[in-house]
Amino acid sequence: MDKNRNTQDPGRNVSAASTVVSPTASTAGSPAGSSVGSLDGRIALVAGATRGAGRALAVELGRGGAVVYVTGRTTRGRVSEVGRTTETIEETAELVTAAGGTGIAVPTDHLVVEQVRALVARIGRERGRLDILVNDLWGGEHLLAGSVFGKRSWETPLGDGLRILELGVRSHVITAALALPLLVRSAEPLLVEVTDGTAVSNRRYRENLFYDLAKNAPIRMAFGLGEELAEFGGTAVAVSPGFLRSEQMLAHFGVSEENWRDAVVTEPDFAVAESPFYLARAVAALAADPQRSARWNGRSASSAELARVYGVRDVDGSQPDGWGYFEDVRYGGKAGSADDYR
Repeated sequence: MDKNRNTQDPGRNVSAASTVVSPTASTAGSPAGSSVGSLDGRIALVAGATRGAGRALAVELGRGGAVVYVTGRTTRGRVSEVGRTTETIEETAELVTAAGGTGIAVPTDHLVVEQVRALVARIGRERGRLDILVNDLWGGEHLLAGSVFGKRSWETPLGDGLRILELGVRSHVITAALALPLLVRSAEPLLVEVTDGTAVSNRRYRENLFYDLAKNAPIRMAFGLGEELAEFGGTAVAVSPGFLRSEQMLAHFGVSEENWRDAVVTEPDFAVAESPFYLARAVAALAADPQRSARWNGRSASSAELARVYGVRDVDGSQPDGWGYFEDVRYGGKAGSADDYR
């Protein structure tokens, strides 16, 4: 991981196979600022829920009462190319159930069409429909520092660049294509595309062609699929956290969730960092919103934008706005500090 690159973009460590702070005594409960609204009876699939924003999203949907199928490539018996043994989909499912929902772990490589097809068929047999699809697939962080950032497109190892597109684009397309026929059986289908950055923040080039394409494609998918889902009363929205306090980022700085602010001495921008539960709470609130289609269909939004609409707060009671900070202060030259954007 390239620390300097990570400090340039608050959402660099988001998405599918990025990392998340596992619920502890301070995060696993339902303190002020957690998601509101019942999701009882809803059937959800969080694709890419091993860790990262995906795990938190699964837990918060479960906290609302949903049945949540969680998928990923790392299990208690097998480790994916991400190389982390500390988080598994079985653990995620257990956290969903502990939060009040029903967590079901299904090992799935979303680049393998037959595995995704079997997953969707299973949900159809067991539940008859799908109400919420969260496409949080990624797992390419290990390719970024050495192969992507600081390199022109023609300097990037082609195999690594194409793998980034497989992980960040092809996996999303496969999952949406195979799951949408089941999703539209729902009375109110919801598709959430998780990415790094919004349509506004990503108007800037994301430093490397492969990464830029991978992180803009989900935004465009939400726009296009929003058009297609509209006739079914559905909603498609792209969402992005800001500077994520993931396990990977915490480990990078040598801190934990309990003392994460110690890292601000080394990296002042980390003061605007948010826990993965911030985005997750906001998305859970969106999922319970009967007006969500009119508000969000086809759009992209940051965790901070969603939080302001739904009155959601992070685990520490704050409302951090990482993208706003980077837009105003880092790129725009406005006077201010990261703490001003909490």
